[in-house]
Amino acid sequence: MTMPQDETHRPRRKLHILQLLPNLVSILGLCAGLTAIRFAIDGRIATAVALIGLAAALDALDGRLARMLKSESAIGAELDSLGDFVNFGVTPAIVLYLWALKGEASLGWIAVLVYAICCMLRLARFNVGNKRGDGEEPAERTSFIGVPSPAGAMLVLAPIYLAFCFPGEVRLPPLAVALWMVAMGALMISRIRTPSLKRVTFYAEDARYILVGLAAIIAALLTYPWVTLLALSLAYLSGILFVARNQILGLLKKTD
Repeated sequence: MTMPQDETHRPRRKLHILQLLPNLVSILGLCAGLTAIRFAIDGRIATAVALIGLAAALDALDGRLARMLKSESAIGAELDSLGDFVNFGVTPAIVLYLWALKGEASLGWIAVLVYAICCMLRLARFNVGNKRGDGEEPAERTSFIGVPSPAGAMLVLAPIYLAFCFPGEVRLPPLAVALWMVAMGALMISRIRTPSLKRVTFYAEDARYILVGLAAIIAALLTYPWVTLLALSLAYLSGILFVARNQILGLLKKTD
């Protein structure tokens, strides 16, 4: 029995072991996201949120590693997208459900489903745009169309940040948490353009100020994590509202 031509004579490509590192980072991110669900089930919500943050940091790292090591591949892109859906679509929704929505099981679960579906649609639109590079869904190179899934995950957890900032004093009712989840899902599939940090540039002589600012944010996250996360979420939402306002004004000018 003869083997097909493409199987018997396909050249075998060698890879350096370091080129597996980006995919390993993606897998570690998935492990962090799934482990967040385990800790949320145990009632350790703070640890669960920290693991989602770790998954977001790893998600920002894997693509850059792939480009640095020249190991970008189709399977790596798929791993990244599937991991994003679990880490930023499924996990935050379940963490919020276990934290605040079990008392309103039916309403809470509808919010979980809506948020997860919106995240899935957001990622699908992003993937299609990247593969086309033109046409109806252009690749998101200079800005994002809608809130990206990692940012959506950190925004949707804002009710937890608020409650942990004021323990025993402030806790949103389940209906408000459910509506917040649906609203954040809607932002992910919206047509609002949001800035892409991948394309942020600055003058070389300002690098020292950027580094000091980033160090200050990291120090604040380590010292006052909940206040810092809440402040960053509010700042990001303010930026979204500002961009949306400019878009609306631009559309109104075109129609005049």
